[in-house]
Formats: sequence, structure tokens, C-alpha cells
Amino acid sequence: MRKIINDADNVVSEMMEGFTGAYSRYFRKHPEVNAILSRQKREDKVALVIGGGSGHEPMFGGFVGKGLADAAACGNIFASPDPNTIYEAAKAVDSGKGVLFVYGCYAGDNLNFDMGEEFLRDDGIRTAHVRVRDDVASAPKERMEDRRGIAGDVFVVKTAGAACDAGLSLEEVVRVTEKARDHTRTVGVATAPAQLPGVDKPIFELGEDEIEYGMGLHGERGVLRTAWQPADVLAEKMYAQIKDDTDLREGDEVCVLVNGLGSTTITELAIVYRKIKKLLDQDGIRVYDADLNNYCTSQEMGGFSVTFFQLDEELKGYYDSPCWCPYYAKGELTERACAAGEEDRCTEEAEQGDETRKDPGKDAPAAAEPERERKGALEELSAEDARRMLVYIADKIIEKKPYLTEIDSAIGDGDHGIGMAGGMKKAKEALEKMTGEKNVYAVFEAAGKAMLMSMGGASGVIFGSLYLAGAKGMEPKPVITAEDLARMEEKSLRAIQERGKAEVGDKTMVDALSPAADAMKASCGQGLLPMLKAAEAAAAQGVEDTKKYVAKFGRAKSLMERAVGYQDAGATSVWLILQGMREYVEG
Repeated sequence: MRKIINDADNVVSEMMEGFTGAYSRYFRKHPEVNAILSRQKREDKVALVIGGGSGHEPMFGGFVGKGLADAAACGNIFASPDPNTIYEAAKAVDSGKGVLFVYGCYAGDNLNFDMGEEFLRDDGIRTAHVRVRDDVASAPKERMEDRRGIAGDVFVVKTAGAACDAGLSLEEVVRVTEKARDHTRTVGVATAPAQLPGVDKPIFELGEDEIEYGMGLHGERGVLRTAWQPADVLAEKMYAQIKDDTDLREGDEVCVLVNGLGSTTITELAIVYRKIKKLLDQDGIRVYDADLNNYCTSQEMGGFSVTFFQLDEELKGYYDSPCWCPYYAKGELTERACAAGEEDRCTEEAEQGDETRKDPGKDAPAAAEPERERKGALEELSAEDARRMLVYIADKIIEKKPYLTEIDSAIGDGDHGIGMAGGMKKAKEALEKMTGEKNVYAVFEAAGKAMLMSMGGASGVIFGSLYLAGAKGMEPKPVITAEDLARMEEKSLRAIQERGKAEVGDKTMVDALSPAADAMKASCGQGLLPMLKAAEAAAAQGVEDTKKYVAKFGRAKSLMERAVGYQDAGATSVWLILQGMREYVEG
């Protein structure tokens, strides 16, 4: 087979030059080694570095981006990157919170990444790794550590990227990523061999009427060579093997990836998925999301793999967290698959989504009137009061999505309204499951954690912390007073400033939150409603003041003086949240 190359020795370097040139808005090549780095370097978070041999594109370099990896260390075709490439890639993206490596479990990768980690630790950089081992055909369950990593990389990298962007510690990122790895299973089949650039024959031989079942990504021998079989027969066999290797039961939810190995068409992948979906429906297992694509390839190898990613509520939160790179995206504008019997619901949701996309300024339904257990102004907040108040605030922010989008579009990238509405939707879902909760602080923590894990970007961490940081670590209480709420907001402000480094005058949400926290501290002795009125007024003035400032953070930073005259979207959201608190308490 003739390949479209120049010199076989320069395939990887020339590929990377072309790749980073085509997507120069998003990536850059490391100046010294074959590593791809995100241009949007995010500080104050665990750095995620992925990598492996080239030839599997778009994995690994194509999965660098927002909510995904910060860097990819790329080796030669089907060969692990060397320790220096791994070391330099990680050094380039480390921000002081540690580095997590995610890669497939192969001897060469294991040795080289281990050595790269040693070099980094010698420099005082904390590291950890998670080896993907989803290939159920490559070793039995009792030797799970010997299994290869194949297309399951997609789900593990997605989860790890979301956990890193959520601001979790290195230890927590490792825990979440290992959980994702252990909930991922894959089986693959090869229908035609691949050929390395510069080599005059394929990496293995396969007859026209033969299939290699359980083939590895580099042409490693599978578990069975068999005669050609129809798609439904292969799908049934693969489904049975994956299901036998898991604890999937009726009522469980999975994400499904049918991944092409290089030359398999979407038509063929869709035919396979059609059968997989029928089998899942028969067993009562719901498809939360599905994907048909060539993400983890082996040059032009023919064949496909089927991957199941078994979800729980925690993993679902990270999976739904927004991410984007030129080859992979999840988040606000993507939809999920319909479970059996839900087609009408999905059609209705899709039509509603179409209307929103046609007219971004279209008025959303008005927020529901506050549901209250008691009439009149509240003097304290029970756990149920707090739950209902935060649901009311969520509805209010969702209603204001077009307004926040318009404000952010003036000097930002226009996604603040989308992010806030998405985060509040997740917070509302979490809160609606908390009826009967007796600890007020647990209510705030649940809402904040749901926002933090679902919103992505800086807003997710900052606005999740608005609820979460103030409540975290507090002694459980069935009722809180004005003084308690004031202490919470002061604690949240400190955490947000420590994480984001913003001060009053930087044109951020701190411009509204800081004066509001000061007002709460000064007036909490007067009672809950007077305190919240003072906080709302202080936040409103803070929003107005942002019009005078030059932005020090975010997309507006590059506008310099041109940002003067426009209010900050984050500060506006803080004001709306405090306004919602006051409205609920006042009744």
C-alpha cells in the first residue's frame, strides 16, 4: 500500500507540524520534543498529560483541549514516547498542583512514563498515573493489570479532564479517573491489517474471509481467528463478552462507543450499534449517550471495537462536563441518546433545543414562584428552606440565560449564560433529590458540587465554590441564622480569591461578592432579610462599578480600555443569586 508521505523517518514530525498548523488557534507544538500543548494554559489545577505511540489519530494529540488533556506526548508510529518527551510535555503544562498521566497499559508506555515521572519528581513536581486497561480480550479478570488500553481511552481521558478542570486535588483526580477506568470495558475485531509508513508489507496477514477477534491496536494477536461473520453475529458475541466481564444489571446506564479502527465507515459502525442497542434494550440497560466515530485508530486497519462506560451519578457529572477539541465535544449543545420508550421525550427536547438555537434571545419560561413552608419573611433557614431557596435561584438564573449571554457577548465569548444555566440545571437536579435532608450545609454543598462538576471552565470552579466552599467542613446544623450565612459567604469569598487570585477592581465576580460579603458581615445582627437586602444592594453597586474597570482576567483581559463601559457577567450572576436569596426570604 502506498501512503501519502515524504520520508518515512519524518512522518511523525511532519504530521505534528501540519496538525498544529491547522489548529494553531488551539494547539502548539513543544519547541523541543514531539508533544502537543494546549494554547489555553489553565493555572491552579492538576495538569493532565496523555500520550502513546502515533498512528492512532486522533488519539492522543487530538484529545488536547478544554475539559480534556493539557498536553499529549507523542512517540513514533506505534511506539511509546521517550522519557524526555514525557518529561518536557509535563513541565510545559505543570502549574504547581501536580501532573496526572493517562495512557494505555503497554510495556513500552509503562516503562517510559515511569521514567518520565521519576525525572519530574526529582524536580519536585508531584505526579501520578492511571493506566487504561479496558480490553477484556487481552487478559482474564484475575489479571486485570495485564490488560491493554484501547478505545476506552476516550472515556477515561474525558473523565480525567473534567476532574482536573473541576479543581480537584491530585489524589481526588486519581480516584475519579481510576473509577472511570474500572467502569470501562472494550472488545475489538480486525477485518483487515494495517501497514506502517515505509514498510513494504502489512503488520500481520489476514485472509479475505477471516476476522481476528480481540485484536490489539498495534496488530497484537487476538484471542480467536475465525471466518467472516455478519455484523449482528459479531455484535452479539462482543456484547456477551463485555456483559460477562461487568456487573451490569437491569436499570443501569452506560455510554456506548462503537469505534472504527481506521478504514471502517460510519455506515458499518451504525449497523453494529443498531444491534448493540437492541441487546441493551432487551436487558433493560439504558443508553445514556452513544458515539460512532474513529477516535482510536490503527492507521488504516479495518475493523471496530465496542466500548461500554458504566455510569453512576458521580461519573455522569464528569461525563456531562463541557469539553471541546477539534475531534471531540460534549456539553451544553450536545444531546444524549434516547432509552427505549423515550423517543417522544427526546423529540420534544430536541425541538425545544432547536428553538433556543434559532433565537438565543428567546424568552425562557418565567421562574416559578417560591415554594415556602411558612408565610412572611424568614428569620432563619432550615435545610428544607435552603433547598427550596436554591431551587428558586436555579430557576431564576436559567430564566436569565439570554440576559447573561448578551452581557458576556459584549466583551467575552458569550458562554457565561450557557454555563450558568447548565450548572444551575445540574444543581436543581441534585437538590430535587435531597428532600428530607436535615443539615443545611449539606444542601449548599450538594448544589455547589453539582455546579462545579458540570459547568467546566473557570466559572464552574468559581461559582461552584460560591456554595460549596462556604459550607464545606462546617458542623452540621438543622437551621442557620443570618450570622451563619454571613460567615459562609465570607468563607466562600476567601476561597474564591485564593483560587482565582482576583481582587476588587479586576472586573470579575469578586467585584460584586466582596462588597456583598462585607455588607452581610456588617448587618447580620439586624436579621436575615435586612442583611440580604444590604447584600443585594452592595452587589448591585459592585456590578455597576465593573463598568469602570479594565479587565484583569478572562477573555476581556485582551480588550484593555475597550472593556470599560461594560458590566461583568460574573458579577451580574452574583447579584442575581443574592437577589434570589432576598426574594425567597422575603416571600
